[in-house]
Amino acid sequence: MVDVSPKPITVRTAIAGGRITMQPATNQMIRQGQAAKGDVLGVARIAAINAVKMTPALIPLCHGIPVEAVAVQFAYIDDVAVECMVEVRSTGRTGVEMEALAGVMTACLTIYDMCKSVDRGMQIENVRLLRKTGGQSGTFTGV
Repeated sequence: MVDVSPKPITVRTAIAGGRITMQPATNQMIRQGQAAKGDVLGVARIAAINAVKMTPALIPLCHGIPVEAVAVQFAYIDDVAVECMVEVRSTGRTGVEMEALAGVMTACLTIYDMCKSVDRGMQIENVRLLRKTGGQSGTFTGV
């Protein structure tokens, strides 16, 4: 692991985003709460939060950090996709980009798992870092 002990303690934030595309009927099933496994976005929200908290267990050289806040948002894109955004905040010596990205991926994977019985063709797309603040490198704003 990288030695972060010389780095200053600052407030660190990261926002990541991604989407899962699907058939219109699958999107409608999620919107209407008719998935056989239950509340798709509710479960995906909890999965994202769990992934944020467990990121060091998933990514071998990722530092364990005190996560102070996690916000998960979903938006329907037309009738063929669900967009996910995860924002993570911590005060420490290293950033929270990996935690935000892990949260987005896990939310999308959870949606896939909960809907795969009706739509195996779903695709997870465009998972990326949207913004990060804090630390020596300052602010990053992606596309």
